[in-house]
Amino acid sequence: MAGGNHSPAAEEKAGSRGQSEGNRKLKYISLAVLVVQNASLILSIRYVRTLPGDRFFTTSAVVMAEVLKVLTCLFIILLQKRFSVKEMVLLLLDSIVFQYKDTLKLAVPSLIYTLQNNLQYVAISNLPAATFQVTYQLKILTTALFSVLMLRKSLSKVQWISLLLLFAGVAIVQVQQEGNKETSSTSSGQNYVVGVVAVVISCLSSGFAGVYFEKILKGSAASVWVRNVQLGIFGIVLGLLGMWWNDGAAIADQGFFYGYTNMVWCVIFNQAFGGLLVAVVVKYADNILKGFATSFSIIVSTVTSIYLFGFHVDLLFTVGAGLVIGAVYMYSLPKAPGGSSSSLSSSSASATLPRKDGDADMEPFLPKNSQQAKTGQHTAASSEH
Repeated sequence: MAGGNHSPAAEEKAGSRGQSEGNRKLKYISLAVLVVQNASLILSIRYVRTLPGDRFFTTSAVVMAEVLKVLTCLFIILLQKRFSVKEMVLLLLDSIVFQYKDTLKLAVPSLIYTLQNNLQYVAISNLPAATFQVTYQLKILTTALFSVLMLRKSLSKVQWISLLLLFAGVAIVQVQQEGNKETSSTSSGQNYVVGVVAVVISCLSSGFAGVYFEKILKGSAASVWVRNVQLGIFGIVLGLLGMWWNDGAAIADQGFFYGYTNMVWCVIFNQAFGGLLVAVVVKYADNILKGFATSFSIIVSTVTSIYLFGFHVDLLFTVGAGLVIGAVYMYSLPKAPGGSSSSLSSSSASATLPRKDGDADMEPFLPKNSQQAKTGQHTAASSEH
């Protein structure tokens, strides 16, 4: 009798241990995915924008990424509906057309995300990848400030200190780059000031869009995939308008896919699918893991830039980047018990996605024993759409 009672308990304990081991492995996989996505997109954009030969139109690349993203989300929705086209069409009609007020709310963040994606190309085309990666962490500062102002969220003392360190680190890196820009920028046709302005505006737009997104969609039960379809529709329309305004005549003369190479397509696929992939893995990554992934991706970008682009690392850059890495990690640390939660830590990879109200829609693609991993996890939308 005692042995019979012991057996289920032992099995339960073994099952719990196996589940914990599985979740630990998923965390490490999540870390690897976040690091690779964070670093590879920036490095690949920098690489294709510095190659000799025909330059592709970045505005067309932004539109193409949105198209691929929408098609992917539509396929996932179709998969969830067990390939019932009728059910998928009815869902989209209800979510996008009949609930048009909710759809129109997404026009503002979609406009900002489209602007941000275009600015990202401008910034990386004019700044070294490592410098961009460090400076782009200002989005944590802007997201925090907009959250305090718009959502009345509170930050812990450690988070305020980390934001000051973050700003100081970025400022030191800019001082270091200011001394090098005359020798590097003029010889390569890059404009350092344009790059810095682009990344600062991108950080401001990232912070505002993420917080605005959180504000207008709080309490909504819409699927994360439907939301991305809604965002993508606006993104395609706005991207086409931007393309016509900026490169219309040149594209009419040379074609939409002018300058596209295999590497350019890799960049577009990374931009389109990177955020969607992070949406799946980020549910296993707590804020500390995401902060560590961002910090580690800065190191990866810097080391790779030394070998790929001949980037020079001196003492000032090391100090500035070190402060930023430490600040990102500090900001992601949990608050002391009793403190109000902030949920402001953001990953450049999850920026494309709304809050995880639609987690249930992702469960068909994820292991069932991972559902406990999402308990207590609440990521804010940030912007790298």
